[in-house]
Amino acid sequence: FLEMLSNPMLIPVQGTLNVVMNQNVTLSCHSDSGSPPVRYTLFKCSQKVSTLNMPDLTPGLFNLTINSASDVGEYKCKAENNISSGGKYSNSLNFTLIEPISKPVLSSPTSQAKKGQNVTLFCLSENGSLPISYIFFKGRKSISPPVKMQKREAAVIFLFINSPSDFGTYKCRAENSFCNNTKYSNSFNFTLEEERSHSQPLIISLGLILLLFVIGFSLAIPFFIIPSYKASE
Repeated sequence: FLEMLSNPMLIPVQGTLNVVMNQNVTLSCHSDSGSPPVRYTLFKCSQKVSTLNMPDLTPGLFNLTINSASDVGEYKCKAENNISSGGKYSNSLNFTLIEPISKPVLSSPTSQAKKGQNVTLFCLSENGSLPISYIFFKGRKSISPPVKMQKREAAVIFLFINSPSDFGTYKCRAENSFCNNTKYSNSFNFTLEEERSHSQPLIISLGLILLLFVIGFSLAIPFFIIPSYKASE
């Protein structure tokens, strides 16, 4: 008695479709019912990759290496036995290529601030697979919930400088779906902007007036002294 094969299932043995460059992965193709022997064929974008002949209903295991972005295309497998006509095809799988993030850069349009001023901080990782989550810190304490960016854009936080403690050290942290890949930014400190005294412009103005008076008096002396000297002769 010969039985036709069931549609095979194609699954990643490693349990995830997230991969990194140069990673080795294994795909399992398996029909759980039907008469052996079974021939499994793996396809990528309709192009045959490899064929395995199994004497029983043991899954066919295909070993692959992700060498480039083209290796993450659509995969399917086909199962055939001695009575199948055209074979049975599996579900399709697509790998997602994950790139580790680079160290984020923390920056601000201004490095000086004064009490009562609003300031802005930007955090951005130039490289790494999206989405990327950012968290801002002051010292070791987080000052924002995770900000998930779906585009290559900086996460932004707005701060209000209200006390001397607000001039502490700031950092941000970035992470994506790449395992164990959390990066911290450079440190950033705001410096206190010195406020000009209201009397300073007045002092400068008085100094300029006095200087002009001295110069004018010096220029006027010859006009008074020389005529007086001639008159006394």
